Amino acid sequence: MFNWMAWTTPVAIFFTCILFMLMAMTVWEIKSPTSLRKGFLPIPTTRGDRLFIGLLVAAYLNLAFIGLGAQMADWLSLQAEPSIWISFVFSMASLALIMRKG
Repeated sequence: MFNWMAWTTPVAIFFTCILFMLMAMTVWEIKSPTSLRKGFLPIPTTRGDRLFIGLLVAAYLNLAFIGLGAQMADWLSLQAEPSIWISFVFSMASLALIMRKG
C-alpha cells in the first residue's frame, strides 16, 4: 500500500508528527474554541490557520533542503549530502514559531 513512497525514518517521523499535531489541534479546538489573532503574519489568523501555514512552510523547507542537498555539499565542501534531520529540526522550529508568534 505504501510502496510508492521512499519511507525512511525521517520521513515517517515527519508524517507521524503531522498526524499527532492534527489530532492534538482537533482536541484543543473542541476543548477551547479559538478566536482571530494578529501576529507577525500579515493577516488575522486562528490556531488552525497558523497550523496550516506552518505545515506548508515546514513542507517547503524540507523540499528545498532535499532539492539543494547536493549543492549544499558542494558549497560547504562536505563529502556527503547533509542529513535530512537538519531540515526536520528547522521545519519543526519554524512551525513552532508560526504557531506561537504568527
